Amino acid sequence: METIAQIIPTIILIYLAIGLVFGIYFFIRGAAQMDELIKDSKWTVRLLFVPGAIGLWPILLLKLINISKTKV
Repeated sequence: METIAQIIPTIILIYLAIGLVFGIYFFIRGAAQMDELIKDSKWTVRLLFVPGAIGLWPILLLKLINISKTKV
């Protein structure tokens, strides 16, 4: 039982760490790839998307992959 108590927080931390890295990428480039209007907005608007990108990074990553496939 103690190993499960150690594994679950580790998995959550890994998920959030990947989400943080993805959130930084999404802040810099990803949001502009998904929406053309975000290119003209202030950086503070993009900053508002980062917490959501951290939590929803698998879904947003799949959307970015699909967008890049359709542009090629």
